[in-house]
Amino acid sequence: MDSQERSSEEAEGAKERGLVYVWKAGSCSITPERLLGLSGKTVLQASLGTNHGLLLTEGGEVYSFGKLPWRSGPEELCANSPILEKALLGQHVITVAAGSFHNGAVTEGGVVYMWGNNSAGQCAIANQLYVPEPQPISISDSETSPLLSVRILQLACGEEHTLALSLSREIWAWGSGCQLGLITTTFPVTKPQKVEHLAGRVVLQIACGAYHSLALVQCLPVQEMKPIPERCNHCSQLLITMTDKEDHVIISDSHCCPLGVALADNQPENHVFCPSLETLEGKSVTSSQSEDCQKPLVEEHRLVALESDGASVLSSSDGQEDSGISSPGNILFPDKKEVKEYLISLSDHTLNETLGKKTLPKPKQVSACIPGPPGASTSALNSLVASCASAVGVRVAATYEAGALSLKKVMNFYGTPSNDSGSQSGSGSPGPEALKDSREEQVRLESMQGKKSSSLVDIREEESEGGSRRLSLPGLLSQVSPRLLRKVGRAKMRTVALTPTYSGEADALLPSLRTEVWSWGKGKDGQLGHGDVLPRLQPLCVKSLDGKEVIHLSAGGHHSLALTAKSQVYSWGSNSSGQLGHLNSPTTVPRLAKVCGDGVWTTAAGPDYSLFLADEEDFQPGLYYSGQETTTENNLSENNSTKSPVLLLSCSKIGYISNVIAGGDNCLVLVDKNIMGYIASLHELASTERRFYFRLSEIKSQVLRPLLGLDNLGNANTIQLLQEMASRFSKLCYLIGQHGASLSSFLHGVKEARSLAILKHSSLFLDSYTEYCTSVTNFLVMGGFTLLAKPAIDFLSKNQELLQKLSEKNEENLQLVEVLNALFFMPFGRLHNYARTLLKLATCFEVASPEYQKLQDSSSCYESLAVLLSRKRKEAEYTLGFWKTFPGKMTDSLRKPDRRLICESSNRGLSLQHAGRFSVNWFILFNDALVHAQFSTHHIFSLSTLWVEALSEEAGNVNGLKITTPEEQFILLSSTPQEKTKWLRAISQAVDQALRGTSDLFLYGAGGNVSRQEPPISRSAKYTFYKDSRFKDAVYDGRWLSGKPHGRGTLKWADGRMYSGTFRTGLEDGYGEYRVPNKALNKDDHYVGYWKEGKMCGHGVYSYATGEVYEGCFQDNMRHGHGLLRSGKLTSSSPSMFIGQWTMDKKSGYGVFDDITRGEKYMGMWQDDLCQGNGVVVTQFGLYYEGAFSTNKMMGTGILLSEDDTVYEGEFSDNWTLSGKGTLTLPNGDYIEGLFSGEWGSGIKITGTYFKPSLYESEKDKPKVLRKLGILAVPPDEKWKAVFEECWNQLGCESPGQGDRWKAWDNIAVALTTNRRQHKDSPELLSRSHTQTLESLEFIPQHIGAFTLEKYENIKKYLIKACDTPLHPLGKLVETLVAVYRMTYVGVGANRRLLQEAVREIKSYLKRIFQLVRFLFPDLPEEGSTIPFVATETKGRRSFCSGKSDSRSESPEPGYVVTSFGLLLPVLLPRLYPPLFMLYALDNEREEDIYWECVLRLNKQNDTALLSFLGVQALICFCSPNSTTFTPADKLKVIQQTFEEISQNVLESLQEDFLWSMDDLFPVFLYVVLRARIRNLGSEVHLIEDLMDPYLQHGEQGIMFTTLKACYYQIQHEKLT
Repeated sequence: MDSQERSSEEAEGAKERGLVYVWKAGSCSITPERLLGLSGKTVLQASLGTNHGLLLTEGGEVYSFGKLPWRSGPEELCANSPILEKALLGQHVITVAAGSFHNGAVTEGGVVYMWGNNSAGQCAIANQLYVPEPQPISISDSETSPLLSVRILQLACGEEHTLALSLSREIWAWGSGCQLGLITTTFPVTKPQKVEHLAGRVVLQIACGAYHSLALVQCLPVQEMKPIPERCNHCSQLLITMTDKEDHVIISDSHCCPLGVALADNQPENHVFCPSLETLEGKSVTSSQSEDCQKPLVEEHRLVALESDGASVLSSSDGQEDSGISSPGNILFPDKKEVKEYLISLSDHTLNETLGKKTLPKPKQVSACIPGPPGASTSALNSLVASCASAVGVRVAATYEAGALSLKKVMNFYGTPSNDSGSQSGSGSPGPEALKDSREEQVRLESMQGKKSSSLVDIREEESEGGSRRLSLPGLLSQVSPRLLRKVGRAKMRTVALTPTYSGEADALLPSLRTEVWSWGKGKDGQLGHGDVLPRLQPLCVKSLDGKEVIHLSAGGHHSLALTAKSQVYSWGSNSSGQLGHLNSPTTVPRLAKVCGDGVWTTAAGPDYSLFLADEEDFQPGLYYSGQETTTENNLSENNSTKSPVLLLSCSKIGYISNVIAGGDNCLVLVDKNIMGYIASLHELASTERRFYFRLSEIKSQVLRPLLGLDNLGNANTIQLLQEMASRFSKLCYLIGQHGASLSSFLHGVKEARSLAILKHSSLFLDSYTEYCTSVTNFLVMGGFTLLAKPAIDFLSKNQELLQKLSEKNEENLQLVEVLNALFFMPFGRLHNYARTLLKLATCFEVASPEYQKLQDSSSCYESLAVLLSRKRKEAEYTLGFWKTFPGKMTDSLRKPDRRLICESSNRGLSLQHAGRFSVNWFILFNDALVHAQFSTHHIFSLSTLWVEALSEEAGNVNGLKITTPEEQFILLSSTPQEKTKWLRAISQAVDQALRGTSDLFLYGAGGNVSRQEPPISRSAKYTFYKDSRFKDAVYDGRWLSGKPHGRGTLKWADGRMYSGTFRTGLEDGYGEYRVPNKALNKDDHYVGYWKEGKMCGHGVYSYATGEVYEGCFQDNMRHGHGLLRSGKLTSSSPSMFIGQWTMDKKSGYGVFDDITRGEKYMGMWQDDLCQGNGVVVTQFGLYYEGAFSTNKMMGTGILLSEDDTVYEGEFSDNWTLSGKGTLTLPNGDYIEGLFSGEWGSGIKITGTYFKPSLYESEKDKPKVLRKLGILAVPPDEKWKAVFEECWNQLGCESPGQGDRWKAWDNIAVALTTNRRQHKDSPELLSRSHTQTLESLEFIPQHIGAFTLEKYENIKKYLIKACDTPLHPLGKLVETLVAVYRMTYVGVGANRRLLQEAVREIKSYLKRIFQLVRFLFPDLPEEGSTIPFVATETKGRRSFCSGKSDSRSESPEPGYVVTSFGLLLPVLLPRLYPPLFMLYALDNEREEDIYWECVLRLNKQNDTALLSFLGVQALICFCSPNSTTFTPADKLKVIQQTFEEISQNVLESLQEDFLWSMDDLFPVFLYVVLRARIRNLGSEVHLIEDLMDPYLQHGEQGIMFTTLKACYYQIQHEKLT
């Protein structure tokens, strides 16, 4: 805690933290002296050099004491009391480090300050022997541009070098010597450089000895491989050698580089060596070590690896070799058992497939899944593997490949990347002349190959830690013994692999245990741990510490210490004074130090001694010393070495030691006094956690690992459950190990309660314990350890004593199963300890403080989890007991690992209502289902779809419970009211629990464990129907309400049908999507649209598997109403389109059929899918028929017109076949009357009379025939009835105009909101403007009082908006009408004969829509009535035809005439304009051509003076092709404006009141029209004529229009002078 935040209790004891005591090393009896002169400041960290020391206090200040020769002044010689380093004031320092004679400090900002002796450049300052004051040094990464300064976290100093660890976890070095790990031979290095060899790896800690360096590095995930060199960079030998023996091949990667080994004495720095891949632990050292190493640990390590993050190799942890020594003719296995184990481990790779387990190890950890990097480097291995495959068969080869890959992996980890070789200049770089020697060397080495001692490795285990050394393969071709192969095959089937065990999340938050130790520098005392005494210029991994979970390194003068998570210490290097804590030799590889006490948690290494801080009985740390001892007897001092570490009793009396530091002759400890029990509680927590981890590790290595390594464990399910449990156990174990490590480092620091991991990351712990509990109770419920096969049981019984010791069960005569259960439930007791310790810590704070609150909450969290988990255990045991008594057959089908019993009715407390006299009904409630068991059958009701309610008493159902499930409903009667309450509560809670999914949610919120009294009626669940006739075997997943699907959901039938959409009370209702597979075509029918009560009803789109698409209305699963059917694509056999009315799945009523293949379009009546009644057919060749149809044929009276105006009126008997009386009129007016027979276009027989009428008559006759067109067609008001009916129905009216207006408005509102809701799910469908339109439609125009023009305008605006969105019923109507209109009159339908039909159809639309509008707005006057103007509007407006004021019309009351044209054409016509205008253009084609020719000719003449001043601009905008005016009214306005502009111009020029007469006006207007060059003027004229408001014909605009029309004809006939 920061000093200001500390609550008062702590303030009192603040001075009692971080006290410094010092004593001289080597004297075991001296009492440490307190270092004074810090005026009560708390010291957080200390560091010692040879003759001096540094202290860091809580405020970030640095003090020095001892001999400081680099300082000038009196303190130079000896500062007995600490001196403040003033140069560092104001820089908040976070860590300090002292080398032998120099110092370093790191500030909060990551800046490094150095001072002291700089003779070897160790202060990173050039050409300066001493640096008296701390100086900042710059460390910058040259690879980045611009140069970025590197932030530093940690510093370590040796005799002549300094290492720094950056924020990005890379090492930077400066100073002198090979211990820098830099690729250079020029020393000193005064500019900090990156140690490239470890770049890209995550370095966790660094340590410096006098002349060597150590780094703790996080293991690589398997795939981050570097490319591997095939040959050594220096001597060009192969890094992998193969030796063929009689029946096996030895592959070895123990290449020993002959170069760079010997160092010149005089020049220790200038040398090059190869970071070679050493053999394991001690090269060729044979097994002649002292016998006390041969611990039973070997057994542990020979067994199949349990975790991916490392098990040891098959040699003991103490590092002695295996007893089987390979010699050329000798197979490498000493006995059969070992052969078997080896083969088992070999076969482990392929196990995953054989067992078909769900828990496949993640590829991250298994290199077998990852092909090696491509390129030349893989060739040697691949060819080797290939040759094996030919001999041994593919299955076995897969195993070898995995082995080979793990070899690759070794080389990836430790081979030098080949690009380094160039930069390693120096005496030993091999030039071409050196190659010859190296070849001979290689031959010599290979011949030695078999003589070296070898340690055989469990490949699988090695694979997981990336350290395979050498593996023996059965020899090639016929030399494989069949017995061997059989064994391999057999082993494969049985052994169990285990899934990875650490969690990435925990690794990010807590110290990682997946570590490697790398060392480099001088090694003449073996302090590098590689089994030799060679120096190393670059970091090399200490293989034998792989998988040992090292968490802290210490480096002394010439020895090294590694502390593991299991509180063991490995030591190596010089043992001249017994500083290693053991007497084993050789000391060039790590060995376990023999420290008494309960487990070491801190180490320190001095020049020739070591200090170990270990837990003692009462949790007070005890300090052990190992090294030089000076005893003074009779004033004679004697030097001996300690045999094993000695406890310094005097140190235990001074308080709780939190850290220990060694250096030079002095030892230093930091001590805390135990105020209010706070410190003691922390030490207790840390100590018990470390012991707990040790115990869990023992269980893992001595019980689980051997157990899972056995051949036969039981059936696949048992193995899976056991594996699941072991893997969760392993994960929990790893987390506890991490936590132990984090607590040790926590004790070295500020010790703020709030940064404790069990507080900060409580969810990690809660989750791991809960997961483990789930897996262990699941295993128990299924029968637990009793399920295991005999070999497993035998193994466990043999080790019962060990099990009892581990589980701390001391009672006599315990059953094996009881011991095992106790053992595997043991971890949960730890939760109570957490809760208790947190509570203890809380009492050290004031009740009001946030710390108290946090500790208190966490404590109750762990306590409630402990209670919950013990309840889970009880549930599991209760369930297990139930299964033991339950009849056998049913058990098999009902027993599931995660199913727990809640209660059952064997006490006859519950019976079924109306059950038969002799029936047995037994109800069993599990946590996921209610089971109704009868004699031999049972039915399972899933709780997620089960509803329960208590029946009221008055219904006569005393104590009744009503159970509702999707397909059953039954009533249960309980014997007593208490029984009823019990069952109701049990079922309700179980249902609620099943719906929530997990029962552990409440843990994380304090006190959130109040469960709901009743589960929700509406819920989401999945269910498979089993008897409902319609849904049988269908699976429904979605919302439910009281036993019925209700809301959104998906229903899948067994035959592949699928519905996804909304349901209402168990049936499809609302909007949904439906698919029906069509087996024959191998495609789906697909419907998207509306449903009602389980049937398609309303608007939808049905895409048939055949390719047809129907879009329109449905009713009762049938096409009914208006719809469009598209058949085929244009490329297919019969593309066609029908749009029109359907009745009961058949075409019926008016419809348009476009037969694209034949190029015909039929517009007329249908019945039962056939053309029946009146109709019109047009063809692409210009034929036109209108008349009667019967059963798809032209039959009866009709009129036929051909393109050249030949007309036949008369009887027809078949398509285009004349038969019977008729009249044929030729284009010139001649006609024939009589009897006709034959097909049109292929010769017709005629019996009749030919008439040649006089010329005068023909003028009258010709129009007569054409005038008749349309009489035999369908009347316009009969067309598209279904479309209008649909709109009326949407408004809630049975038939047009019959219904309640307000209900209609309600329906509009509903339609808008539901449509908007539906589109909310897919916002891309609604643009912003669209959304605004919808919002503005929510306001309905109101009418109170007289109807005025303003109200009329409001209605008009509302209609324009309504027709803008298809979500509004009127908009939908307009959209549909536009679609049908275009369908009718585009393509083949663009036939000039259809012009009058098209115009009539528009007028009919207007009439019918006007009726709808008047229904919605009853105030709107009827067609043709006028709305009076407001009086002010017409004042002073002069008519240009008469000088008088314009009274607008002769009628007595002037006003605005309401017509459907005026109101609706602005909405409708723009949308229908293109097809309509096309028809006009076609109809007037000939006239237009003549007109245009005249315009062009007349325009060549130049202007006359009279007209030179006239403006032509006005008319250009009128009806030019890109015109924006569509409706006749708009166009008439344009004409009127043109007239007014002309008169305006004339008046200005004549400067007087000039009165036009029509005769004057005409020539001027004619001139204007000519100069405007208007295309298609004829079509425009005719369109205006047909569609202008009838009341306008005699007004001012009417006269002007007549003038324009006259101009048009005038120009055509060219009677211009």
